[in-house]
Amino acid sequence: MAEEQESALLLPPSAAPEAEVPAEVSPETATPEPPSSAAVSPGTEEPVGDTKKKIDILLKAVGDTPIMKTKKWAVERTRTIQGLIDFIKKFLKLVASEQLFIYVNQSFAPSPDQEVGTLYECFGSDGKLVLHYCKSQAWG
Repeated sequence: MAEEQESALLLPPSAAPEAEVPAEVSPETATPEPPSSAAVSPGTEEPVGDTKKKIDILLKAVGDTPIMKTKKWAVERTRTIQGLIDFIKKFLKLVASEQLFIYVNQSFAPSPDQEVGTLYECFGSDGKLVLHYCKSQAWG
């Protein structure tokens, strides 16, 4: 059951439309607000707010770390780096005691409590955030 919830939080963009991804219910999201007429794009019929809830990240392996077959993932903006590390470890079937490092721009490791959305705002380009992952320290 927990594994189903974990995989629902990180989905490849091509796996399912974002509208079908179940969201966790929290006090802030318990009563959704109706979309305003200004939030709907003229040609797409898709609310602009939905595209901002998830961002695309590109995960690249470094060194001898196993490569993920799916490299591009849609991630909730509020997801932390630690949550992302836990997901990658589970996806790659790594031992829980193994370390996994995440790097932004091949230069620095963000703190585990840093939100992915904040990193995207600062370091994202071309509509995605590129993160490198490895089992040993590589940069910074």
